[in-house]
Amino acid sequence: MGMESWRSKFISLRCFIFLSLIATQCFLFVQTQALGQVDECSALLQFKESFAIKKSVSADPLAYPKVSFWKREGDGNRSNCCSWDGVECDEDFGHVVGLDLRSSCLYGSINSSNTLFRLVHLQRLDLSDNHFNFSHIPSRFGDDLSSLTYLNLSNSFFSGQIPSEISKLSKLSTLDLSFNGWKLTMANMRSLVQNLTAIKQLHLNYVKMYSTVPDILVNASSLTSLQLRYCGLNGEFPVGIFHLPNLEVLDVSSNSNLTGYFPNFNRSNAFKKLNVGGTNFSGMLPVSMGNLHSLNLLDINNCHFYPLVPSSLGNLTQLNSLYMTRFFDVPNNNSTGQLVSEYSLSWIASLTNLHRLNLAATKFRGKFPSFVANLTQLSILHLSVNEITGQIPSWLMNLTQLTTLYLWGNNLQGAIPRSLFQLKNLEVLDLSSNSLSGQVEFDQFSQLKNLKLLRLSYNMLSPQIITNLSATVPQLELLDLRSCNLTEFPELLKYQSKLRYLQLSDNNIQGRIPKWVWNATRETLLTLELSSNFLTGFDQNPINLPWQNLHDLDLRTNKLQGSLPIPPQSIKNYVVGSNHYSGEISPSFCNLNHLQTLDLSNNSMSGMLPQCLGNSSALEILMLTHNSFHGSIPQMCPNENSLKMVDLSYNQLQGKIPRSMANCTQLEFINLQNNQISDIFPSWLGALPALRALVLRSNRFHGMIGKSATNHDFPKLCIIDLSNNGFSGMLPSDYLENWNSMKFVDANEETYFEVVSSFLSTPTRVYLYPYSIRTFAKGVELKYTKTPYLLRLIDFSSNSFEGEIPAGVIGNLRGLRFLSLSNNALTGLIPSSLWNLTALESLDLSRNQLSGRIPSNLAQLTFLAYFNVSDNHIWVPIPLGQQFGTFLEDSYQGNSGLCGKPLSKKCDSSISPPSVFEEDEDSGFQIALDWYVVLPGVVSGLIVGVVAGNFWTSKNHEWFSEKFSRKRQPRGTRGRRGHRN
Repeated sequence: MGMESWRSKFISLRCFIFLSLIATQCFLFVQTQALGQVDECSALLQFKESFAIKKSVSADPLAYPKVSFWKREGDGNRSNCCSWDGVECDEDFGHVVGLDLRSSCLYGSINSSNTLFRLVHLQRLDLSDNHFNFSHIPSRFGDDLSSLTYLNLSNSFFSGQIPSEISKLSKLSTLDLSFNGWKLTMANMRSLVQNLTAIKQLHLNYVKMYSTVPDILVNASSLTSLQLRYCGLNGEFPVGIFHLPNLEVLDVSSNSNLTGYFPNFNRSNAFKKLNVGGTNFSGMLPVSMGNLHSLNLLDINNCHFYPLVPSSLGNLTQLNSLYMTRFFDVPNNNSTGQLVSEYSLSWIASLTNLHRLNLAATKFRGKFPSFVANLTQLSILHLSVNEITGQIPSWLMNLTQLTTLYLWGNNLQGAIPRSLFQLKNLEVLDLSSNSLSGQVEFDQFSQLKNLKLLRLSYNMLSPQIITNLSATVPQLELLDLRSCNLTEFPELLKYQSKLRYLQLSDNNIQGRIPKWVWNATRETLLTLELSSNFLTGFDQNPINLPWQNLHDLDLRTNKLQGSLPIPPQSIKNYVVGSNHYSGEISPSFCNLNHLQTLDLSNNSMSGMLPQCLGNSSALEILMLTHNSFHGSIPQMCPNENSLKMVDLSYNQLQGKIPRSMANCTQLEFINLQNNQISDIFPSWLGALPALRALVLRSNRFHGMIGKSATNHDFPKLCIIDLSNNGFSGMLPSDYLENWNSMKFVDANEETYFEVVSSFLSTPTRVYLYPYSIRTFAKGVELKYTKTPYLLRLIDFSSNSFEGEIPAGVIGNLRGLRFLSLSNNALTGLIPSSLWNLTALESLDLSRNQLSGRIPSNLAQLTFLAYFNVSDNHIWVPIPLGQQFGTFLEDSYQGNSGLCGKPLSKKCDSSISPPSVFEEDEDSGFQIALDWYVVLPGVVSGLIVGVVAGNFWTSKNHEWFSEKFSRKRQPRGTRGRRGHRN
């Protein structure tokens, strides 16, 4: 064999061995690949089996359970999971690299043992719009799925803290953790931004941060979209973020404590969406905003920008959504709505690509803005809560794309133009709260086939009831005809099979609710509002309300009789006050687990209250006042509760206040007035952090109040009425000293005391439930259906309190409006420190055993409209001064040592009446005002006044000091030692 032949064979052998090795490796690789794929497919099947399928948990109307179609194939050892719905595999190696299970109706928990974490090659994961049962996000997301570049867990009902391990996903370009119950610390946020160097889209909407925006975000140069909506952000927004070179979407809306301003923009800015609505952004809108040529959405709703809007915004020709509701601060009190006029907004006419325009509550004043006529592409127009006058223009018919038209809360006049009914695409029409007049023929609305929401309430319209309407009327979801002069139910309700919200309050509808009203809406109706009519009942008097899914029922102020109709399990707000209902509360009310408001007030109900009535964790408002209930008060507030208001006044309830009410940590208002409750003072209620009003008047409470347990009892108490009971001992000076909410009133607070409720949760509507109290002040019974927020009240009258009025404590309650200590056994002096109560309107110290003089510095209480010290042991002349000159003789009677006007008893010539210049016994400070001008008025039901004066001369001062520097012994005091006051 030759050398060449041997060499050839050797090479062939080497090739054979090499090819054999390659084949073996290929075989092993394929086997490994197959085994790896089988393992991943098995992991996916186990992942599927860890969840239930519930179609209701996904919000997307196109949602479907993708995992339902996952099944093993072949002999069971092989599964081609790469073909499964939502699964994506790598073409080269067959690994699962993508999992898209958004809106897949998954329900269950994800924990650290879930087989999802065996998919270690995963690059894209979308689990959004599912329900993971408030489980915490496992740290293994960051530890095991390190190849992820896309992670979307939004709107999937996670909770807890976002783990710091997420920041290990350094390859992420998209991270969306929005719309869950998560929290994120400032440290974790910094770590997240610092490590995610490739991040382009960071969406953390509704993640609870309660911190400042980290400065480190200004270095995220790859960022194209930053969404931090409703995160509780505060402090100043880093202005450098506006200059990120690639940023197209910025949304920091609904962070009310976040401040900031817009910088100067240049043409290199890439913004497409800019949303700072609902923040505390302020300052001028820069002219350079006209350089944002790519901008298609601008939202500055509810901000504090200056009202001058640069006309350069007319250059934003790509803009299709402009939201400017309540966007500015009025610089001074002289500025009016004229600052926002047709002229100042004329630049909007250039934005011909606008699809959505919101100028609600911008103080726009004048005729209907003509620049709207240019915006022929508009689909949504919102001009509500302005001062637009005149008629609705007929040219609106040219806006043929219009689907939503909000014009409520203006002063529009005249008839609804017929041209409006030519807007064939209209879905929402709200003309409520204007001055529109004329007849409304409901058959005209049959032309609007797509109409879903119709509001005509609170105008001067006269609807024409048609009795032969065809079934071609639009299928409405909301119909609001409040205060529309209706005398009967409109027949169009016969054909409404999709109606969800029906509001017919404040009309003149009489008689019974006909059966045909509910026939078509049994399954759809969520809210029924029929208050303030003349209804007497339902046709056929159903024991159970016919609407199967009803949430809100308002039948207040009618003439309804008989037993309470039982609502469905879905009911949230059951409000039937001010009717003629009688009988007992059915035990079935205890099964209403979603009940938030129960208002049976002002009826003729009787019997004992079901003891399970207060067990609902959802209950917020319990109003049973003015009935004839007896027996004990039910235990209230399970471990988790939402109770904010309890009014059981004017019944015949006995026993004690249930100690379980100490668990009602959200409780603001307690009124147990006019019952037969026999108990000691409920000092344990002092731990309730939100309690503002405690009314226990006219019961059988007794005993001494004693000392407060802590220095923080009743921290927010503004109204306390313990009158007409059997309390004894000294006045509770410890409590009085701690009631800080009575020491001042924040002028920026709300107008009335109100409880925020989800009652009548119809679109665009919020309901506030006001505190309602009855009290005796200013010599008469006062009834507040809405209690003014300014009211600070203490009424300890008609008890058996004794001892002195605590001078040093009572003078600190500078916010007090009404103070009554009458009909007790109080002794000692009237404290001159009462002059510190500069807001006081009513002071009643009558029927006690008080002695000494009336402090003349009380004449400085220029708001004081009622003053009564009758039936005491007060002596010396009544002080001079205009304020005291306004009080009647009854205010002073029963004090044998008193004389002077307005009493008929004249003072002895040797006794000079004290003037308003007098030495304060507590401080020794001398006050010298010699004349007063009092101008009484009324604001929010509370008396107000103005005082002016000048100081006495030094000669007057010397005379006065000499005249009253020695103690005097007035007549008629039976030897009682005089007191210098």
